[in-house]
Amino acid sequence: MTPAETQQQFDSGLGLEVVFPTPGQIMRQRMLTHKGFIIGGLMVLIIFLVAIFAPYIAGHDPYHQDLSIRMIPPVWSEAGSWEHPLGTDSMGRDYLARLAYGARISLFIGFSCMAIAAVIGISLGLIAGYFGGVADMIVSFIITVRLALPAVLVAIAVVALIGGSIQVVVMVLGCLIWDRFAVILRATTQQIRAMDYVQAAQAAGCSVIWLMAREIMPNLFNSIVIVATLEIGRAILLEAALSFLGMGVQPPTPSWGLMISEGKDMMLFDPYLVTIPGVALFFLVLGMNLFGDGLRDVTSPEGRS
Repeated sequence: MTPAETQQQFDSGLGLEVVFPTPGQIMRQRMLTHKGFIIGGLMVLIIFLVAIFAPYIAGHDPYHQDLSIRMIPPVWSEAGSWEHPLGTDSMGRDYLARLAYGARISLFIGFSCMAIAAVIGISLGLIAGYFGGVADMIVSFIITVRLALPAVLVAIAVVALIGGSIQVVVMVLGCLIWDRFAVILRATTQQIRAMDYVQAAQAAGCSVIWLMAREIMPNLFNSIVIVATLEIGRAILLEAALSFLGMGVQPPTPSWGLMISEGKDMMLFDPYLVTIPGVALFFLVLGMNLFGDGLRDVTSPEGRS
């Protein structure tokens, strides 16, 4: 008899009503007390709301050019105007509109790249971790080859050959950032495969697909979540780097990396052209990392804090 059962039997003998919290209540309590989860969730939620309600927040077309109003400073400057709260760029485009619509581009690329990387990495990690032997050697060789190739240099080379566009950036980055999924899930799958309940299910005659889908995958959730959030931030930064170099999202599409690239030549005279999209990138990536780390903690069985 466990200590909890002993305590429950003792309290029942005294006529006391014993109420134990449910797993859902425990998880909600963890969510409400985890500062990183709350702060990161709020930061990500703000970016999502900005992306969803971009037409109402901006009030201007992010593609509309008007040279008569070019380089208007933000509203906190003396020459600023509430008509363009964050000012305008060198082409007379509203900076708030481009920032809000740029959030859509960053989120789309981040989640799309993560989804492609997750499919590749989880598949390879499961195969290597479960089967071992020759399969593990082949997957380990593929992972080693991938880690030996710098993601940024490979992405630059491929995009330079094919041409820059949102679709090309998503496919290239998705095929380059799966290594963390594969490495972590391979090691975790090896540990879970040796557990008694997996061995029991295997002895009972369960198929390999059943074991992977029903016994192993549910226990990989925490690892997948934290890696996925990291890869979203990584993909967003890589896209910004490619766009900054002129090999990612092409003008006039509003992209935060492209906005930084277009404003770098005037950074000393109008620093807001670089600071505003740079802060937005920092805000989004930090929020993703805090939210993912917090989600891992609140969903873990041991309840890390």
